[in-house]
Amino acid sequence: MVLESLIGPVKAEKKFWELFFFGVLYSSIAVILALWIFKDQSSLIVVFLTVLATVPLMYRTIKFEEKKDLKIQNEVSLLKAHSRALAFFMFLFMGITIAFSLWYTFLPEELVNTLFSTQVKTIESINAQILRTGISSLTIAQDFYMQILSNNFKVLLFSIFFSFFYGAGAIFILTWNASVIASAIGIFIRRNLSELATSFGLGNIASYFQVFSIGTLRYMTHGTFEILAYFIGGLAGGLISVAIIRHNIDSKEFRHVLIDSIDLTLLAVAILVVAAFVEVYITPSLF
Repeated sequence: MVLESLIGPVKAEKKFWELFFFGVLYSSIAVILALWIFKDQSSLIVVFLTVLATVPLMYRTIKFEEKKDLKIQNEVSLLKAHSRALAFFMFLFMGITIAFSLWYTFLPEELVNTLFSTQVKTIESINAQILRTGISSLTIAQDFYMQILSNNFKVLLFSIFFSFFYGAGAIFILTWNASVIASAIGIFIRRNLSELATSFGLGNIASYFQVFSIGTLRYMTHGTFEILAYFIGGLAGGLISVAIIRHNIDSKEFRHVLIDSIDLTLLAVAILVVAAFVEVYITPSLF
C-alpha cells in the first residue's frame, strides 16, 4: 500500500516530469526484490513487481480520463486533455527503461545473465530474424518495413485488449517492452564500454558518457513513437472497459466514449506508421 499510493493522476498530470523518478524507483525496488527473493525467476518477476506498483496509478488515470470524456464534447479538446496523461505515462516509461538499462550495465555479469535472461533471448530472436531478412536493398527494406509495422500493430492490439479485459493491463505489455529495450541498450553499452576500456583505458570519461547517450538514443529514436502509440492504445481500451461498467451501451455517454476510443486508436495506428519508417530508414543511418 506504499508505492502505489505515492502519487495519483491529478498530481501526475500537473507534475508529469516527476513520473520519471517514480519509474526509476518502482523498477529499482523491483530489481532488488526480484534478485533477493526470486533470483532464479527474476527476469519475469522484475516485470511483475514493476507492474504491481504502477497498475493502481494507471487504473485511476483511466477512470479519471473517462470522466473527461463526459465533460468535454469537442474531440480536439479531448485529445489535448488526454495528452497530459500520456505525457506522464511516457516519463514513467522512460524512468523504468533508464533504470533497467543502468542495472543491466553495472550489475555483475552473473546477475545480469539471471535478471535479464528472458529479455536477452527475445533480443537474440529478433536479431536472428533481422539477419535472415537483411535490409540491403530498397525492396527488402520495404518488406522489412511491413514486417516491423505488422509486429507493432500486434503489440498495439495486445495493449488494447489487455486494457479492455484487465483495466490497466496494457502496463504489463509496456513494462515488458521497457525491460527488452533496456536490455538492448545495456548490451550496446557494456560492449562499447569494454572496447573503450581496452582502447583508451579508464581515463576518457567523455567517451563513456557518449556511449550511454548513443546507446539510449539508438533504441529510443523510434521506440518513443512506438511506446506513445501503445500507451494511446492502452488508454483507448481502458476507456471502453470503464465505460461498459459505468454506462449502458445504448447511452449517449457510452457512444461518446466509444468515438473517443476509436479516435485514439486511429491516432495510435498513424504514429506506428511513422515509428516503423523511422526504425527502418532513419535509425540505421544515424547509428
